[in-house]
Amino acid sequence: MDLSPLWDPMFRLPLATGLVAAALLPLLGLWLRLREEWLAALGIGHLGAAAVLAGGALGLGLLPAGLAGAGIAVALKAGLGRAGNSGWGVLILGGWAAGLLVGANSDLGEAASHALMEGQLYFAGWPHLLGLGAVAVVAALTLPWLGPRLVRSRLFPEGDRANARPAWVWHRGFDLLVAAALTLASASLGLMAAFALAFLPAWVAFRRAPSWRRALVVAPTLGVATYLAAFVAAIALDQPFAPVLVALLLLVAAAGLRHR
Repeated sequence: MDLSPLWDPMFRLPLATGLVAAALLPLLGLWLRLREEWLAALGIGHLGAAAVLAGGALGLGLLPAGLAGAGIAVALKAGLGRAGNSGWGVLILGGWAAGLLVGANSDLGEAASHALMEGQLYFAGWPHLLGLGAVAVVAALTLPWLGPRLVRSRLFPEGDRANARPAWVWHRGFDLLVAAALTLASASLGLMAAFALAFLPAWVAFRRAPSWRRALVVAPTLGVATYLAAFVAAIALDQPFAPVLVALLLLVAAAGLRHR
């Protein structure tokens, strides 16, 4: 077990990039679970990944392509939302097909699409970190305002209708935030690793935390702690990072969900 690569400067940028995602995605995942839209995260991630690939094929930067993909995902989600899980299934299948077809019919090649699905954290650069950092800053500024309104809309939707509140503003705003975070995280961590961070820590916190405010602390803490353990384990054991992270998150979820 060789831990010396951990001190190599080349791993500092990937480590920081993943840390931002590991703190941000579980937090957003709590609201997705509250709204019973956690499956939509996987569909949004697939569409975002396809948009990043298309942007690469067209010579666009990561951030413009990711934001364009987030906008497309939010628009499709709004149109398919009433279909429930069937609509999310359409997003997943459409994004998966689009990603592989873009890779197969461009100079990127199929290897690029597989790399995006599986993750290439060790090759993360400044665009990945700055993009995720910008989304994290936006989340920190808007969630104190968005959060209570999302909870109220979920627990008392009649109140928004009775008071003629523009609920679509905070719903679409949150959707755009989630889509941007998942798209940019998928470009570095990989699609399934990003989805696992949004899904599993939030699931455990939702079931085990004694209050909503405590859950807002538990989910990011689990995400960051598991991410750091996976980062060390993957380098020390010379294993691909994304499956190590997902495996550890599954173990944490299994342990955390044994008792309510």
